[in-house]
Amino acid sequence: MKRNSPSSPLQPTSSPPGHHRILVVDDDPGLLKLLSLRLRANGYQVETASSGRQALGRISARRPHLVITDLRMQGMDGMALFDAIQKQAPALPVIMLTAHGSIPDAVRATRKGMFSYLTKPFDGRELLQAIEDALGQEQVPEDAGEGDGQGWRAGIIGDSAAMTALLDKAWRVAQTGVSVLIQSPSGTGKELLARALHRASPRRDAPFLPVNCAAIPENLLESELFGHRRGAFTGATSDRKGLFESAHGGTIFLDEIGDMPVEFQAKLLRVLENGEVRPVGSSKAFPVDVRVVAATHANLEQAIEEGRFREDLYYRLNVVMLEIPPLSRRREDIPVLARHFLRQAGERGCRARRFSLEAMQALMLAPWPGNVRQLLNVVEQAAALSPTPVISGALIQEALHHRQDEILPLAQAHQDFERDYLVGLLQATAGNVSRAARLAKRNRTEFYRLLHRHELEPELFRGE
Repeated sequence: MKRNSPSSPLQPTSSPPGHHRILVVDDDPGLLKLLSLRLRANGYQVETASSGRQALGRISARRPHLVITDLRMQGMDGMALFDAIQKQAPALPVIMLTAHGSIPDAVRATRKGMFSYLTKPFDGRELLQAIEDALGQEQVPEDAGEGDGQGWRAGIIGDSAAMTALLDKAWRVAQTGVSVLIQSPSGTGKELLARALHRASPRRDAPFLPVNCAAIPENLLESELFGHRRGAFTGATSDRKGLFESAHGGTIFLDEIGDMPVEFQAKLLRVLENGEVRPVGSSKAFPVDVRVVAATHANLEQAIEEGRFREDLYYRLNVVMLEIPPLSRRREDIPVLARHFLRQAGERGCRARRFSLEAMQALMLAPWPGNVRQLLNVVEQAAALSPTPVISGALIQEALHHRQDEILPLAQAHQDFERDYLVGLLQATAGNVSRAARLAKRNRTEFYRLLHRHELEPELFRGE
């Protein structure tokens, strides 16, 4: 087949998926512009970055479907960028463009998980085919539900680096049948994540049954989960299926598992080990095929030390742990969450349509001990009380007032202050790390460590 030079036009594909976003990374402005123009001509949405660090900022702000990067770049080269992407978004496919002399490096990268590499001068059709193959490998179920292929994560709002990493991990875990433990503070959306795991799994067409272990009286827990036979106890006038049997083939979500009575934990452990349940009052056990997702806001390791939770059950549930970051660690998501909740309030008749600058600043700086649930409450209250289409800062402060008398733990208060201080420095210096470090009287290395600890990307504070 005749090979085109890099300057020859890329031929349009038959039906490019126009919703796909491709991030192109190259420190050569001419090549960057040329490649991006040609990809747009083939129907793709294209974002560009002139350095590896800028690319990571773009990925944190709005995750693309594919990254195409040059290998040889000043500063962070393509290989270092790939390693960083593996940590930040492991499921994101990467195609690398490399010269012939660097092929051994590219081969090593493919063994580490890079989707593909192309040698320069590359063939235009070869590049388009590699792009189609990479996008075709996106692990999104065909019946995910929404046009953007993200229906499996319905209701989970936010594209911060912390949430992107969590959802990447959740997607990979969903494809397996292992038990999952979600350990996160109250109000972060544990059930939403559990439902997302179910929708992304091969079990998506079978039932998803949530159970609040703290809400069921201890004497009814066994009957609710495992079922009972007629006459097993007073009031048992007929046979009844338990939730495990009703969820056969699907997923059962055991919320607040840390509040489950110790005496019952041994019975649950036997079900998980043997894959069968025995209804109350029955001498016969029945096999069940159920995936268990458990969740708790409590520290189960501490509960084990105090004798309130069985260690063997903990390890049976905690094959993979998912931790939803508190809202104070994903402040980049606050504006999009707040606007989402405001739109929902508008659908219920509230006249407010947007936030004033002061209102959004108040939302960004609040400590949020109640996490996303508290943010929802604050936005709904402010929207309901707003006499104008624009929510004022005073209304947000009023909605936050009932939380102001709460005293945070010293470590949390220090962490929140440090992050807000760093955000203020980056805003004041437009993302200039050297200037920000000088103002903070810290060296650049230490300052970068602080930014990394709080998952802050300087590029997000720089103007285009």
